[in-house]
Amino acid sequence: MYRFLLTPRWWGINLFVVLAIPFCVFMGTWQLGRFEDRVQSHEQAEKQPDPSTRAAKPLDELLPVDKVTSGRPAMATGTYGDQFLVPGRELDDRQGFYVLNLLRTEGGKALPVVRGWLPGTASGARVPAAPQGVVTVTGDLQASENIHSDGVDARGGLPEGQLGMISAAALVNLVDYDVYDAWVTLPEAEAGGTGGAMKPVPAAAPAGSGLDLKAFQNLGYTGEWFVFAGFVLFMWFRLVRREAEAVRDVALGLVPEAGPEAGPEAGPEAGPESGEAGPEDSRPEAGPEGAGASEGEAAAQDLAGRTPETAQGS
Repeated sequence: MYRFLLTPRWWGINLFVVLAIPFCVFMGTWQLGRFEDRVQSHEQAEKQPDPSTRAAKPLDELLPVDKVTSGRPAMATGTYGDQFLVPGRELDDRQGFYVLNLLRTEGGKALPVVRGWLPGTASGARVPAAPQGVVTVTGDLQASENIHSDGVDARGGLPEGQLGMISAAALVNLVDYDVYDAWVTLPEAEAGGTGGAMKPVPAAAPAGSGLDLKAFQNLGYTGEWFVFAGFVLFMWFRLVRREAEAVRDVALGLVPEAGPEAGPEAGPEAGPESGEAGPEDSRPEAGPEGAGASEGEAAAQDLAGRTPETAQGS
C-alpha cells in the first residue's frame, strides 16, 4: 500500500521534509539560546553593583566599551574645544537637547562630553559656556550611538553646530582631529555653577543587557520555528494518509482504475460498449416528413393484420 513512497514525486517530498524539520528545529534552538543569553546577562547585571558607584578609572583603561565597562566612571584631562547641540532628546518626559563639547586630551584625541540637557529647541538656544583651561572630567562611560539608539536623528540636514548622533563616525566629518569611539555624560552639574542651568543626563544601560523588546522577539521567533517544524510533519502525514486511502480505494474497486484503453484516446476499434454507434444508431434522424410516413406505414400494417370478423365488429 505504501509503495508510492518510493516514486520520484514522493522522493522529492520526503527529501524536503527531512531537510526542513532539522532546519526549523535548529533555528528555533538558536533563537531560544539568544533569549536565554539575554536573560542571563540581565540577571548578572542585577547582581552587580551600580557601575556609577564604582571607583573612577582613566579612560584608556576602560576602552573599548562593552557591557562590563559601560556606565563605569571614566576620567580624562584636557581642554574643551568644539561645541555641538544634539536636538530631539527627551528627559523627564520633556523634549530638549544635549550640550556636547569635545575634550581635547593630551594625546591629541578628543572625547565627546555631554555636559547636560536643556529644554526647548536647539536652534538659536543660548547655553552656558564650557570651562576654560585644562580640566579633568569624570563622567559615566557610554558606547557610541547608532541608528537604533533612542533619540538618534540619522536623516541628516541639521543646521551647523548640531549633531544627530553621538558617535565617532558622525563627528569625524565635522572636526579635523581624531575622536574616541565612546563618550561620557557628566553625572552632576559642573563645579562653579557654569553648567548650573543644565540637567545631568543619566547613563543608559548597555544594549542587549536587559529584557527589552528584542529579547521577547527572540522568544516569539523560537515558537514560530517550532510551529513550522510541526506543520511540515503534520502536512507530510496528511499527504501520506490521503495517498494511501486513494490506493486502497483503487484496490477495492471503489474507484475505477484508469487503464490505457479508457478515455478519449481509445482507437476506432472500440465496440458498441465503448460508445461507438451501431448500424441502427447510424440512421439519420427522421424529419417531419419522415415522421408522417412512419405513422402511415404503422396504420397500414394495423389494418392488414385485422381479420374480417374483427373488421365487421369494429
